[in-house]
Amino acid sequence: MAAYFDRYLRRHLTALRLSRWGAPDLRGHPGPLVVYCNHPAWWDAAVLIVLAERCFPDREGYAPFDAQMLAKYGVFGRIGAFGVDPASRRGAAAFLTASRRILSRQERALWVTAQGRFSDVRERPLGLRPGVAHLPEVAPDALFLPLALEYAFWSERGAEAFAAFGPALAGRDLLALPRAARLERLEGALTGVLDRLSADVMSRDPARFVALTEGRRGVGGIYDLGRRVAAALAGRRFEPGHGKG
Repeated sequence: MAAYFDRYLRRHLTALRLSRWGAPDLRGHPGPLVVYCNHPAWWDAAVLIVLAERCFPDREGYAPFDAQMLAKYGVFGRIGAFGVDPASRRGAAAFLTASRRILSRQERALWVTAQGRFSDVRERPLGLRPGVAHLPEVAPDALFLPLALEYAFWSERGAEAFAAFGPALAGRDLLALPRAARLERLEGALTGVLDRLSADVMSRDPARFVALTEGRRGVGGIYDLGRRVAAALAGRRFEPGHGKG
């Protein structure tokens, strides 16, 4: 499925880019991992699957999924998603029970869209759901890794997806804080990563990123075929993209 979504991103987006400063660093941590992120777009699920395969290939990935949406997109239930009702106490309890079981194994990672709803990347405060602040209680040995996601159009017809991981937070350090302060700490860390990523995106400089996947550039179809033939007849190298390189 990671290979499928990699092809899917290549087909529909110009690129998935990871900030050069935003690569995850888990050296010295053999335990479980919680990756919590903002939730800007429908594309997030596909992007998270590709990031999981590229950045953490040795970890089993799991993710909570709105139960109604999981019934609609059942394929995700076969690759680690589990249904929860985000609007009820029973759903919150089910989320924590499943998370406890998942994070009991050190080779596992839990991916959480912590806003629990689609939200613009410019929205402040982020309004993280309180459930993410309960996770240190069920998995004190876990490492909490903030992940910022953003999408933008640069010089090509397709959108670009951008990602960056921030410095990890130790579960036991978070557990020492009251829940309200714990949630504030988690949200502050993610906000900082989002702000830094947005500055890179606004620069429109691909050199600030590593391209994890790259799709087709140019207009495509008959129009680009004509341009390719014209370039060949003129002895020029065909450059399909609107921008350079």
